Amino acid sequence: MLSKIAQNITPSATCELEGVVSDMKAAGVDVIGLNAGEPDFDTPENIRDACKKALDEGKTRYINVPGIPALRKAICEKLKRDNGVEYTPAQICVSTGAKQALNNAIMAVVNAGDEVIIPMPGWVSYVEIVKLVGAVPVCVDTKEDFQLDLDAIEKAITPKTAAIMINTPNNPTGAVYTRESLEKLAELAIKHDFYIVSDEVYEKLIYNGKKHECVASFSEGAYNHTVIINGMSKAFAMTGWRCGYTAAPADIAAGISAIQGHTTSNSTTFVQWASLEALEKNDGTIKEMVGEYAKRKDYTYGRLTGMEGITCANVDGAFYLLPDVSYYFGKKYDGKEIKDSFDFCSYILEKAHVAIVPGGAFNAPNCVRIAYTNSMPKIQEGLDRLEKALKELN
Repeated sequence: MLSKIAQNITPSATCELEGVVSDMKAAGVDVIGLNAGEPDFDTPENIRDACKKALDEGKTRYINVPGIPALRKAICEKLKRDNGVEYTPAQICVSTGAKQALNNAIMAVVNAGDEVIIPMPGWVSYVEIVKLVGAVPVCVDTKEDFQLDLDAIEKAITPKTAAIMINTPNNPTGAVYTRESLEKLAELAIKHDFYIVSDEVYEKLIYNGKKHECVASFSEGAYNHTVIINGMSKAFAMTGWRCGYTAAPADIAAGISAIQGHTTSNSTTFVQWASLEALEKNDGTIKEMVGEYAKRKDYTYGRLTGMEGITCANVDGAFYLLPDVSYYFGKKYDGKEIKDSFDFCSYILEKAHVAIVPGGAFNAPNCVRIAYTNSMPKIQEGLDRLEKALKELN
């Protein structure tokens, strides 16, 4: 019989959609993907070369669970340089992607029966990661502009609150949390003694002159109540390489390493050497990529807000837009009614062969998530198809 944990888990909507799109493409259907949360850029050549060099040098064996010393040292230097916060290599654990880092962090600070606050809309995996340890996800709505609602968060705190999971810049909203809101959150964490698990994997993808704030840098109390999650996937176009990391207070870091020692052990050895190259030498490629994303964002936002019935907030970070498409709920095609965001996305995929993600998967039931991670020509064609399909509904 399937375990209670397995029965309690909801499959990832984004991963399932990727499978559907892959099957359609394999069948010869010309699908334009505006769904994928990964850069369309190739991993920079110097990073690929560093991986090849590591392979040629035989760096393929087991290593210390939390990672090679050179990479952990480079992560510490990055955190001090970019985020104004100091860690030692012993406080870093390199993992098989940021998703494993998140799981490690929750396992290290949350017990079965505890509660974990999750601001919503939020990434599809946060709720399920909390459920995997037998804890209770407590979903709290953000404000209309998708900033943290500190009053709502404070009301949600109970004696069972062990942590809050935040993501800034945010998937799926693109919100970049303000320093003021994060300072207030840190005060609550210190006062009520819970952890802030801060997913900062999109930190380099910021627009409109905004700034990423690292909550652990604010004070000693904030530092001691924060576990930072980050990784190589988004900033360095290294999604398939699967390399993430945690930075945490010493006792939590030791617990994370012990947990990982019984799951994956070390993350892939030669990928760590490639990640070291990325951290040390690829600031320039990040700037080029962010510049291109900014152009795509502005174009996509302009097109969406020009379509009948669609409203959309401009965004400051990540690479997603979250337009409200509820105007189309209740409309029909081929005898079928569009009742919600899932139906809307099914219609767009079926009619226009454009893949977008239902907002219902992120606790944003009136919205859909559109990623501007495809090339500009593909984005243009995809939005042309989307607009044509919407006009047919009208």
